[in-house]
Amino acid sequence: METIDPTQAWNAVEARDSRLDGRFVYAVSSTGIYCRPSCPSRRPRRQGVSFFSGPEDAERAGYRACRRCRPRAAGPTDPERSVERARAWLEAHLDEPVTLAELGEAVGLSPWYLQRTFKRLTGLTPKEYASARRLERLKTHLKKGDDVTTATYEAGYGSGSRVYEQSDARLGMTPATYRRGGKGAAIRYQIADSPLGRMLVGATDRGVCSVTFGASDSELEAGLRKEYPNAHLERRDDQELEDWTSAIVHHLDGHDPRLALPLDVRATAFQWRVWKALQEIPRGETRSYGEIAASLGKPSAARAVARACASNRVALAIPCHRVIRADGSLCGYGGGRWRKQWLLDHERGKSPLLSQKNGST
Repeated sequence: METIDPTQAWNAVEARDSRLDGRFVYAVSSTGIYCRPSCPSRRPRRQGVSFFSGPEDAERAGYRACRRCRPRAAGPTDPERSVERARAWLEAHLDEPVTLAELGEAVGLSPWYLQRTFKRLTGLTPKEYASARRLERLKTHLKKGDDVTTATYEAGYGSGSRVYEQSDARLGMTPATYRRGGKGAAIRYQIADSPLGRMLVGATDRGVCSVTFGASDSELEAGLRKEYPNAHLERRDDQELEDWTSAIVHHLDGHDPRLALPLDVRATAFQWRVWKALQEIPRGETRSYGEIAASLGKPSAARAVARACASNRVALAIPCHRVIRADGSLCGYGGGRWRKQWLLDHERGKSPLLSQKNGST
């Protein structure tokens, strides 16, 4: 074989690389059959494999064509047809939750083989493909001028909360803002005194997007500008902001054990899962990063949990101060370690120490 190096050809056979279909075929001496590189048949031993530039050469050497991958056929292979059926089935069921088992049954393949073949031929898992298609439909309907509710359901999302949860990270903004071409994003904020120093509460028209603490108003405003560099920021004293700010202060004073605020925070699906797990930690208790990861069914994802905690921009509403290291140490906290210790002592009914309020973090 002159056109393809045998080592490269064997690597393609091992990977079932469909991109090299038509470039060569491989023949197996023990069966007398030749196949495409992407043939889903069980891989043979390397020492029994020969490579040919095409079906004619293999047949002149005495081999016959595989009935499974049909190397002489000009059309798609069996795996390609199976993946096309799976894609068509997903397209017709974008508005339904689809399991891999259901999809495999619909196209006549085992879930394991379907997952592997779909990813190999499309670069995406079936779940990722369905998610991408929903987002494409959402964009199309929004660009057409459909309102967000109509676009949400036409795209196949089961609810408004699902479209905001899944699309924010991919659109880079809310669907409503995307519909307006990214214009008009606005954040109003208020700064007030709290037991933990000066506190900034920022909000969009959907809810609270920032709760931060600092030593001065200028420090807090600079942090908000850094977090939202393209938004229109306005310091205001409207009633809604006042109510949310008062609720946080009352929570810190111990009057409202459970803080419930409407939130507008952009996150991946995994970050949301972590944050929801944090909200389920009882007041006065702590969990380690590893314990949170295990509760999500991902025991090896402790570092990813830590990153999700670090990305939290709404302190207290998402209580990342309740997560500590496995050895019991506090580790970092966006507002400074002394604030984390204060919050934990406060929730446990101890007398929080304020001596470090203006000291090191």
